[in-house]
Amino acid sequence: MATIVFYEKPGCGNNTRQKNLLAEAGHELIVRNLLTTPWTVETLRPFFGGRPVAEWFNRAAPRVKAGEVVPENLDETEALALMLKDPLLIRRPLMQVGEAREVGFDPGKVAAWIGLGSAADAPAAHLEQCQRPHPCPPPESTTP
Repeated sequence: MATIVFYEKPGCGNNTRQKNLLAEAGHELIVRNLLTTPWTVETLRPFFGGRPVAEWFNRAAPRVKAGEVVPENLDETEALALMLKDPLLIRRPLMQVGEAREVGFDPGKVAAWIGLGSAADAPAAHLEQCQRPHPCPPPESTTP
């Protein structure tokens, strides 16, 4: 099984479910706070691979939901600059195994990448979309 560096928003219910599925599949998790990690363009960009910029964003982020940030209207440089200033915009989780990096939690893709056992059949939407009826309050501070 894999050792996964798992970047989460502490207290996020979906991240908790995702971590539980990975642990149940036998993976070792090294959990880090996505919001307080000192990201740079060089450390953040590899998680997004060849995905379109719009897929890099957390659709539940307050600024995205309010229409202040429209991911489809941004290029790579603009998107990264916004995310470095406001890590709530980053789609979660970010996962790293060795040099391989991924964003988001699609059970089928995770299963193909590192294995997920029977959890690979879990509906992807339930593992990435916020289940709360209202948005999560912003963290007190996102600075280290």
